[in-house]
Amino acid sequence: MATQTKPVLYGYFRSSCSWRVRIAFALKGVEYDQVPVNLIKDGGQQLTEQYKTRNPMQQVPAVEVDGVTLSQSLAVIQYIDETRPGPRLLPADPKKRAQVRMISDLIASGIQPLQVSNYDRQVGVISFPKHIANFKFISEPFSLESILKQTSGKYCVGDEISMADICLVPQVYNAERFKVDVGQYPTIKRLNQTLLEIEAFKVSHPSCQPDTPAELRT
Repeated sequence: MATQTKPVLYGYFRSSCSWRVRIAFALKGVEYDQVPVNLIKDGGQQLTEQYKTRNPMQQVPAVEVDGVTLSQSLAVIQYIDETRPGPRLLPADPKKRAQVRMISDLIASGIQPLQVSNYDRQVGVISFPKHIANFKFISEPFSLESILKQTSGKYCVGDEISMADICLVPQVYNAERFKVDVGQYPTIKRLNQTLLEIEAFKVSHPSCQPDTPAELRT
């Protein structure tokens, strides 16, 4: 599908949802521009009225592509997959495609929304004990580990990289930030280590984005 302008990604270097989109662009070989939206600075730049016109949910990412603005990372990834050449991000086989969507939804809807950083933004002055969020964050991967034992080959579903892999790596990164022992999930650990060796996952990593603070660059 020919386009006249590059997509624009409004995101945050450490946002797992933004990272998912960066990985998808990299896997597809799509050039794009980035506009940083700092979730901490100025009380949260995603909360401004200007940004609200791009994403009424006031979350990242927002992606301007082909004359429309899309939010929700899984919707963006599927649109990129359907409109750009390159490796498929959802398998052709309907059973495997359903498995990819199942794993992606478990991560995007069942695990990621309960990150402590998100709770900190949402509850404001309400004190939310971090060990509670960490408990939920730790407990859910037991389900994911069991599923991946059944579906994985070299990658999350068989031997082709998919949207499930795109969702997995940022979530493991967040788990490690919260000091979760990923070693207790051997399948998750193996898949993550394999994926991090792939160039698309390296170039999209939070440590090397335009808005990555100098002290976090590697």
